[in-house]
Amino acid sequence: MRASGILLHISSLPGKYGIGKLGKEAYAFADFLARSGQKYWQILPVTPTSYGDSPYQSFSVNAGNPYFIDLETLETEGLLKSMEYKRISWGGVAAVDYSLLYEKVFAVLRKAFARYEPDADYRKFRAENKDWLDDYALFMALKDAHEGRAWDEWEKPLRMFEPKAVAQARQDYEDDIDFYCFIQYEYFKQWKKFKAYVNGLGIDVIGDIPIYVAYDSVEVWTRPDRFLLDKEKKPIDVAGCPPDAFTAKGQLWGNPLYRWDVMEAEGYKWWIERIRAATSTYDVVRIDHFRGFESYYCVPYGNEDAIIGEWRKGPGMKLFKEVRKQLGDCRIIAEDLGFITPKVARLLRSSGFPGMKVMEFAFDPSGDSDYLPSNFKNSNCVCYTGTHDNETLAGWTAKLPRDVAKFTREYLNVKKNKDIPRAVIRAAWASIADTAVAQMQDFLNLGSEARMNIPSTLGGNWQWRMSSDALTDELAQEIYDLTRIYGRLAKKPEAKKDDKV
Repeated sequence: MRASGILLHISSLPGKYGIGKLGKEAYAFADFLARSGQKYWQILPVTPTSYGDSPYQSFSVNAGNPYFIDLETLETEGLLKSMEYKRISWGGVAAVDYSLLYEKVFAVLRKAFARYEPDADYRKFRAENKDWLDDYALFMALKDAHEGRAWDEWEKPLRMFEPKAVAQARQDYEDDIDFYCFIQYEYFKQWKKFKAYVNGLGIDVIGDIPIYVAYDSVEVWTRPDRFLLDKEKKPIDVAGCPPDAFTAKGQLWGNPLYRWDVMEAEGYKWWIERIRAATSTYDVVRIDHFRGFESYYCVPYGNEDAIIGEWRKGPGMKLFKEVRKQLGDCRIIAEDLGFITPKVARLLRSSGFPGMKVMEFAFDPSGDSDYLPSNFKNSNCVCYTGTHDNETLAGWTAKLPRDVAKFTREYLNVKKNKDIPRAVIRAAWASIADTAVAQMQDFLNLGSEARMNIPSTLGGNWQWRMSSDALTDELAQEIYDLTRIYGRLAKKPEAKKDDKV
């Protein structure tokens, strides 16, 4: 079924409290998507951000981001008083100030926690999520006790997750553990209500999971045997990408690598549970760096760049056969960008998952690019104008070399560079791809100032926020008309018998 959607992370929603939240602005954007005829709302990982504020570097693969908890909702529940959060200076509305959020948000949530009386729903939530929640809450309580330092800087008994020290810590920090459990309860309660509203409009949520976890995460702290670490829990090799035409020194991500032999011996239980959780949280799951399941690039720990490294074999279809056996057919998008070998292409075909076609990579004057719509081999793909790692279309257009700009204008049949961004969106919607997705920044025709992320850089990323007056009826109609013309309109949900007509 042909469909389309818009990529906008929760953090980029407008609002008064420093960052986008699961409150009225989120519901308003869902309404905008419905008016625009869209089937999908795509977001980035919603897990807590850690080093560099990246949603792809998180303390946990399971937890929700406390920053997204809507404070006004907590007030309606009687857990906050208006003056306790509305009088706080949350910074500007155009960009997220993560250091300010770190200072302010948890103090406000502590006030809500102090008023909360655990009930049956809360106890049920803790019981159902015990497998990850207890360790995560302890991990965060210990981070607070160690002034935010990474777990590898804690005293050795805790650093090494020694049972006696861990048991003692669970007693010593019981109240703080309860606080972090409360945060997750409130987050998932708000998420569940929000997602039900979005789905009720006939819109599906596309979520995102990174292939790797952060070193400073509860997963690495508690189960180091699943990662390529030495006896002192230090990385041996780390993740990255080799040098290419875009990055002369490659990309050094620094994430710990998996011990795939251990994962396989466990029947890939960890990955199956991770995908199970993701597919129950979202309707569709995009898996980042899919090619790493075929083979992955390893860089010796301590290197300053990714020039020196080697490729090693990943689990391939063994993992995804087990996923299908345990979970059935999951709705997954494979982020298959980067250095794609015939073996990676074969894995993608074997999985049956749609891959990605990114329009900003398409306009090689040779006309040979696989990302050019006229070169698409089949419809089982998602055509993106650009991703969170790309320039906005307007910013990209401004930097096009002359020969590329000339070919792009010719291909899109426009006379001026300023007309390229809208024409790229139209070409994506017109393509044979089953699904087309554009960043909200591209529909707003924003420049480089609205870019979400520049890979391999630290600072200044993940900050953009949409203005409160951006969602006009005129824009919704424009997107609706484009979507109608190219046969991508979402079907309206059927009215229930008790719905008012």
